[in-house]
Amino acid sequence: MKALIIAATAAASLVATAASAQTAAPANPGPVVPGVCVYYNARLLAQSAAGQAVEARMQQLAQEVQGELQPYATAIQSEAQQLQTSGASLPADQLQQRRQALQQRAQEAQQLEGTRENELRYTLAMQRQAITEAVSPILTALYQERGCGLLLDRESVFMMNPAMDLTDAAIQRLNTALPTLSFNRMAVPAQQSQQPAAAN
Repeated sequence: MKALIIAATAAASLVATAASAQTAAPANPGPVVPGVCVYYNARLLAQSAAGQAVEARMQQLAQEVQGELQPYATAIQSEAQQLQTSGASLPADQLQQRRQALQQRAQEAQQLEGTRENELRYTLAMQRQAITEAVSPILTALYQERGCGLLLDRESVFMMNPAMDLTDAAIQRLNTALPTLSFNRMAVPAQQSQQPAAAN
């Protein structure tokens, strides 16, 4: 769950950084370079209707997972405290059995948490892929309409004339083509669950 919280915080800071970068744009942005266009995918994911729907739903799913895992953590912590306070009065064999049982429950809870985290990461990746597939033809159309000969990633461009940015138009068209996304937590396919989950 910590990884998901960190990812959410990073996404929020990325959007904030993008906003501050826009306000710090120079008064004279320079000429429009013919044929050069720029697109900011992170801003589309953060500001489009579908992207915001994904973020809101992922927060709900993460809360559901946290609610599922919390009773395990509470029970394990309670048992550990009981063993700490009353362990000295137990026969050695009973104490050993209870410690082993507690260790096994802790391992099972850890495995469940790892499974749920992988499911959430996979679910998020699949929704981002759906947005990417929806915006791809939009970007192709904008590229042709604007007469672009080169499309740059905004993250690689320090400053530019805003007239070369296709992002706002892409967001508007995506909002029409894909106004929202509805989904539930997805199980990771067997062939992927055997591999280490890629960080997103």
